[in-house]
Amino acid sequence: MVERPLDAPDYLNPELPPELPWVDVPVVDASAESLQGYGRLVDQADHCEVEIVRWPAQGWRPVDQDSGDEGGTTEGIFLSEWKGDLLYGQNEAVGGHYILGYAVSPEESREESLRQPEQVLMWHANYHPDGGQLFFPLQQASFLVPLALPGDDVAPTDFVAFRFSGSQGLYIHPGVWHEGVYPASGRQRFFDKQGAVHARVSVDFAREFSCLLRVPL
Repeated sequence: MVERPLDAPDYLNPELPPELPWVDVPVVDASAESLQGYGRLVDQADHCEVEIVRWPAQGWRPVDQDSGDEGGTTEGIFLSEWKGDLLYGQNEAVGGHYILGYAVSPEESREESLRQPEQVLMWHANYHPDGGQLFFPLQQASFLVPLALPGDDVAPTDFVAFRFSGSQGLYIHPGVWHEGVYPASGRQRFFDKQGAVHARVSVDFAREFSCLLRVPL
């Protein structure tokens, strides 16, 4: 069994080991068929209902059916922005600020770099057991989102990167592994809506599997 780190990740200073090998992630076009099990395409953000998962029972007595799922949702802007070789994410809905990935090996990445990113090297992913999540683009530009099906025994080879044209959004089911949204360049803004409890279960590829995941742009 892979040994899990005990501390929460430091999303803005992950201090990744140097010279990690890369595992290529396949890229597929997002469609109703390819997203089955992961989520679905969304045409209008205000028509998307976010699933909320009932609080789990602690023993053999069930949680009352009129309780345990009343935390509701939270929403805001999710900003994905390339700064040189580093891709940052900022989630207004939950107050999060992260390094989503790198265009080159982390130890060689520089914010002042002028090179065009050709890939995202992904070091982390998570899922939300309390509810689903919506990413809806606020400008029409293509983007990618890496996803893996539910299950705590997730492996780097379980991930698939879905490519979106920018004309539709993505709704992710509860329990589905994901990272933030990957623009090909520059910055993109998304309307984000998700469960307000914001429980998060993480995988750290660098420390758990001694690798990074490579998503070609």
